[in-house]
Parts: sequence; structure tokens; C-alpha cells
Amino acid sequence: MKDELKLHKKQQEKSGVSRRDFLKTLTGTAAGIGISQVFNPAVVAALEAGLKNHPVLWIQGQGCSGCSVSLLNNVEPTIADVLLKVISLQYHPTVMASEGETALENLYKIAKQEKGRFSLVVEGAIPTAAKGKYCICGELGHKEITMVDMTKELGEMAGSVLAVGTCAAYGGIPAAKGSVTGAVGVTELFKKYGIKTPVVNIPGCPIHPDWVVGSIVHLLTKGIPELDADGRPVIFFGENIHENCPRLDALDNDIMSKTLSDPEGCRMDLGCAGPDTYADCYKRKWNTGINWCVDNAVCIGCVEPGFPDSSSPFYVAK
Repeated sequence: MKDELKLHKKQQEKSGVSRRDFLKTLTGTAAGIGISQVFNPAVVAALEAGLKNHPVLWIQGQGCSGCSVSLLNNVEPTIADVLLKVISLQYHPTVMASEGETALENLYKIAKQEKGRFSLVVEGAIPTAAKGKYCICGELGHKEITMVDMTKELGEMAGSVLAVGTCAAYGGIPAAKGSVTGAVGVTELFKKYGIKTPVVNIPGCPIHPDWVVGSIVHLLTKGIPELDADGRPVIFFGENIHENCPRLDALDNDIMSKTLSDPEGCRMDLGCAGPDTYADCYKRKWNTGINWCVDNAVCIGCVEPGFPDSSSPFYVAK
């Protein structure tokens, strides 16, 4: 028996993360707000059911890959372990070894085999101008595959779509004033072509890892989460930043910051977009609970459909 326990322990150490470690991490982050506190017992049920059997295809359009970086920087367990062991990540341009036509052949093969059952994750905006040629994802059968083509074709076959990051959700920075690429978000593209696959928007520049993992768990255990008018999960984007700001009392007492270095005072006069922004950043925080934007500067409203035009320039009094 002791030998079996030692072997089991060695196997867990070799794998990098166990189901117990994964659940333990979700039940208590450094900020005290874990995903399982939001979805418990859904997370437990999902783990018991074995989400690793659910295929996920992740494609990237016009963007900086910042949302992938944010997700991959998750500390414990690593998001690589989550995506490879909790679910089955079958395609991701940034982290996979395969490339070129071989990778695309496999992408479409899996999509056809798992039609109606897989989840499609879209990162980055979809440029529609010039017949989509501002973003070529590769070649297949001597034909260029644009991001428009890929999103349409895979979107129609998917069981659900997660638009990860503000670019994928609403167009984001690629769709800002001055852009010539005709960048749009997934929902707008689907509306144009009559694609009915349900879309969950998970905006942010970049996203918080919990928002993505939590949304996937919800999709697979309870279905589409409750969404707000902008297609975002209410569980993550239902609270106003300003109403939960630690400097709210300062506003009530008419104490306003004149510079970002002021230790006290409301920063609305410095361009804070908190009053028009809805997300749970204030309690979830970033970098394993170390801080969030308002601790250092102002909220720039990165989860809202109008970003960045609606909150730019960031540090100008409104």
C-alpha cells in the first residue's frame, strides 16, 4: 500500500498538476475569490465528468496575442495543464508545434469529426475589408484561408463560441478610429452572415484567466451562462467598477485627485472610466491577486464595446 501511494505521488509530481491541486487552486486564490466559489458545485461536477474529453479549437485573428499570454501566465496550475488535462485543446497557433497546411488540415478534420460538439475560441478581431486579406491564417489546398473564412466555417460547425478579448468580442483596438481593415467582433460577423451558433463575449484587454476557464466550465456543465445586453456573462461582468471602487468615499466627500500620485481622492477628473465599466476586477484582481488597474492608475474601460475610442485618450479630464 505504501509503495502504491509513493507511485501515485510520483505520477502526480510528474504530471505537474492533479485534479485535487486544480480544485484547490480554484477554491481559494490569493484574492480570496476562486472560480469554484462562483460555480461550486459545477466545477466539481465538471472535473468528475472529465472535461478533458471536450475538444476546444482556438483561432487567432487581428490582435496582439495578449489574451493568450494572460491565460498562459496563470501561475498554479499552469493554464497549459488546464487546457491539456481538464479539456482537450486541439488547436492553438501560439502554443502548438504543428504549423502550415498540416496544422490546418488537422484543424478542419477535428471540426468535422466533432461538429456541433466542440467549442471554438476566437481571439483577435476579424478584418473584413479587402475581402478579408488583411489577415491570412494560412493556405489549404493552394487557397488562402482568411480569418473571415476560418471564423465563418468553424463557427457554423461549433457547438458554442467564446469571443475572448475585446478585439474578438467587439473589434477592440483594430476597429478603433483610423483603422482601414474593417475589423469587427464575432457577433457582428455572425449577424452579417446569418450564423446562429451561440456566442459568449469575454472582453478585456487582456482578459482575466478566470473569466475564460469559468465560462468554459459553465458552458459544459450548465450551458450558456446568463448574458448581459453586450453578450457578456453576468457572473463576471455584472458589477460596476465605480460602485465598488475603494476611492468611492472620496468622491462622496468631494475629494478629487489632481495627479495619479495622489494617495487619496477620486480619479474621475483624470479620466477614470469606472462609472461606465462593468467587471469584477475589483475583487478578482490580477497577477494572482496582487493588484488591479485602479490600484496603480485609472480604469480604462477595456471590457466595454466602445473601447478604446470611448475611453481614449486615457488621462484627459472628462
